[in-house]
This record gives sequence, structure tokens and C-alpha cells, in this order.
Amino acid sequence: MDVNAAVAAAAAIAGVCTGVIAMLAFRWSERDQKRPTRTSLHTDPVLPPGVDTVLSVLRSSAVVLDEADSVVKASSAAYALGLVRGGKLAVEPMLQMARDTRRDGEIRQVELDLPRRGTGRGDALAVSARVAPLGSRLVLLLVEDLTEARRIEAVRRDFVANVSHELKTPVGALSLLSEAVMDASDDPEAVERFAGRMQIEATRLTSLVQELIDLSRVQNDDPLEDAEPVRVDELVAEAMDRCRQPAASKQITMAAGGTADLNVWGNRGQLAAALGNLVENAVNYSPARTRVGIAARRVTAPGGDLIELAVTDQGIGISDKDKERIFERFYRVDPARSRATGGTGLGLAIVKHVAASHGGEVTVWSSEGQGSTFTLRLPEAAATSPSSRKTTASGPGNVRDEDDAHGPDSTTAYASTPAPEVLP
Repeated sequence: MDVNAAVAAAAAIAGVCTGVIAMLAFRWSERDQKRPTRTSLHTDPVLPPGVDTVLSVLRSSAVVLDEADSVVKASSAAYALGLVRGGKLAVEPMLQMARDTRRDGEIRQVELDLPRRGTGRGDALAVSARVAPLGSRLVLLLVEDLTEARRIEAVRRDFVANVSHELKTPVGALSLLSEAVMDASDDPEAVERFAGRMQIEATRLTSLVQELIDLSRVQNDDPLEDAEPVRVDELVAEAMDRCRQPAASKQITMAAGGTADLNVWGNRGQLAAALGNLVENAVNYSPARTRVGIAARRVTAPGGDLIELAVTDQGIGISDKDKERIFERFYRVDPARSRATGGTGLGLAIVKHVAASHGGEVTVWSSEGQGSTFTLRLPEAAATSPSSRKTTASGPGNVRDEDDAHGPDSTTAYASTPAPEVLP
């Protein structure tokens, strides 16, 4: 009996001790888990107050890195540019800059050309990266996309170079011809011949300057500020009158059809200049004793009816490689022929901008040796109300000043359908 009691007492004491030890171990484990560790201090950095708000309103792509080069914060623009992938900074030069800045605290800036993500194209993405310390452990990276700015600068540089070259030609010719006139002052026949050439060069110079002014005007002005319904038959008649003399000298027949009861909405002067340029090109590049036709019709489109003006010639035609560039400024299919006809290479660029600013487009169909058809599509006046004029002007067809300088990406769409039949 005494033995059993002793065993029971010993078992009770052992159970109490085990329970106490288990409770103490549980409390100790809980306290140890709540205690901040060295690892957690490094993996869960906190942005300084207000930094998150500032980064959210910046236009630059922003990335914040911690001591382990992990991304703590990144803007959506940084992901769009491909700077951040899998929680890491994916651009090695920027990552090295961040490490150097974290080491010495100095602000660094560099311009880089990065491969464009997911396009498969060879062109690069130009960026400017600036790295600065943010507190004692974080580094801030700001990235500006310079691609568009560089493209605009290249366009302007090329435009100035082209203008300088085009102006230099007639000015140089006038200078040489004036010297020739002075040297031939005793030869009336030579003076008359040189004076005639001077008039031709002066006319070419005047045309070039005027078309530069026209191009600047259609790019900078809002054509729908003074918009009005314009009768298509009046535009066609004005374009034909403008080209009647050169057409008569080459015995070219001009004919128009389908222009009655059609109206477009826009700036009358700009529309007349655009259609006149198309007709003038058709006459200048057509052989003698051929035909130039102007056809108009109404076509149905999802956004409203359009008026389609097609100018067809029986000229030399345009090759496929030239069709990709004919709407560029100063581009000529045949430079020698263009200079002989007095062309400046700006006429189709003006047409393109007029069409785009009016919410329309210009397209071309052509085959070498079979002629060309340029088609100008514009919104019909009857379908355009004053409240929707701004929407039409800034619609998908609109383009910016710099879009016409380099290659097929900058030109308007081209028609792939055969040329329409020209009414007699």
C-alpha cells in the first residue's frame, strides 16, 4: 500500500514538472519568434515617409533598390520599359551604378541605348538613368525615355539639312547666271538667254519658299477653326484652272466626273491646295497628249460617310520601293525629272498633312508604265456637325509634325486596289 502511494506521488510530481517545463518552453518559443532578427531587418526595408507618394506622381520610371539589390518599389513605367523582371533590376549597367552609389553616396547619371523589349526590331530604346542614395540603405533609380526626343531632333536636323540643300541650288544658280550676264553684257542674245534662266531659277526659289510656308501653316494651324462646308465641284474646278496652262502646253486632257452635290468640311484654302497639288503632279509627270482624270464619289465608312477624290494619270508610274517614301518631305521619285518640272518635293507632304488634319487620309495606287491614282478621302460635310468638328480633326487619321520624315512607318496607308475608272 505504501509502495503504491509512493509511486503515485512520484508520477504526479513528474507530470507537474513536465507540464511546467512544456509551458516555459512554449513561452520562450513565442518570445523568440516575436523578436526581430538580423535577416528580417534586411529583407523588409521601409521607404522613408512621403517617398511612396512622390514616386507615384513622377513622370520618370522609378525603381528603389535595397542593400541586396532587390526591388523594393518600382513604377508601372519601369515594368513597361523592361527595367524590372522577377523582382530584380534587369539592366546590368544601371545595377552597377546603383552599387557604386550605395558604396560612396555619389549621384550618377548616364545615357544608355537599350534593346526594345518584345518588338523584334533592331532600333534601340534611348534612356537617361540617374541614381541617387535614398536614406542609409536604399538607392533610387530614375529613368527617362529619350527615344521620342531623339527622333524629333533627328527629323528636325534632316529637315534643316534638306531645306539648306534645296535653297542652295537655285540661289547658287542665280549667282552664276548673274555673273554670266555681266560677262556677256555686249552680247544681247546671251543676256536674253541667261536672263530667261534666271527667271526660271527665281520662280523655282519662290515656289520652294511658298511651299515651305504652306507646309508650316498646315502643320501648325488648326484647319477646323475656320472650317466651313466646301463644295467638291468648286475645289475640282479650282484645281483644274490652276493646271490648265501647263496641261494645254503638253496637250493633256483634263476631265472630271461625279463631283455634283458633294461637300466636305474643312478649311477651303488648305483643301484647294491639297487637291491642286495632286492635279499638278499628275500633269507634270504625264507624257504629252495623255489624259488626267478627277473622279469623286461618296463611300460608306463606320465613322460616317466619306468623300473620295481620285486623281488618275497615265504617267510613268511609281515603283513599290518609291511608294513607301513619296510622302516624305523633299523625296523625289526621279530627282532629275522633278527639277526639270520645277518640283520641290514638298507637294505630297502638304497633301498628307492636310488630309490628316481634316480627319482623312491620302493613298496611292500605281504601276510602273501604267500611271498612278492618288485618292484623297475626307469626311462629308453633311455628316459633320459643329460639335464634332474637333473630334474629327484629332481622330485616328491625324499625325504629328515629325511623322513624315523617315521611312514607311511615317507615311500614310497605301491603297492596294486597282485605280478607279475615270469618268469622261
